[in-house]
Amino acid sequence: MLRVELMAIKSESKFHGEIIRKFGRFSYWMNFWSGEKFDGGQTVNAAAPLEQMPLFVRAGSTVPLGPLVQFAGEKPADPLELRIYRGADGAFALYEDEGDNYNYEHGVHAIIPISWGEKSKTLTLGKRSGKFPGMLEQRKFRIVFVSPNHGIGGAVTENADAEVVYRGRALKISAK
Repeated sequence: MLRVELMAIKSESKFHGEIIRKFGRFSYWMNFWSGEKFDGGQTVNAAAPLEQMPLFVRAGSTVPLGPLVQFAGEKPADPLELRIYRGADGAFALYEDEGDNYNYEHGVHAIIPISWGEKSKTLTLGKRSGKFPGMLEQRKFRIVFVSPNHGIGGAVTENADAEVVYRGRALKISAK
């Protein structure tokens, strides 16, 4: 079963303005650019300026953001910002490989399972499986619990809610 985590909405008009979108009724969504929350089952008018595509994230999602790079091998993707969109349980698998060949077709990659437990307010970085040449044995994750005006937009969040060093073993991080 495929679960939609992000919803980008394309404007049908060449002119900026507003678009109308009905959200699924079983969860709520947050505006990626503002952190504004929209309950499921409602129809909303969303601003759609030419320079900023309307983008909404489902509650329970994890969205990773890395440093700006021009190509895969330019520099390690470290630290990574993990944006957690609270409001529902969620799971995500962070997949990594060498990025410059086809070794992944032969299982040369690593996966870090990541889950958010809404009831316990706990983020779990699971035990890493797999490995590949050049893999970071440890990496820094900057954890950001998204809310209006915090952890929004495309830039790295200045003040993360937590910073952890991950060494391939399971870690649990409680939300404040």
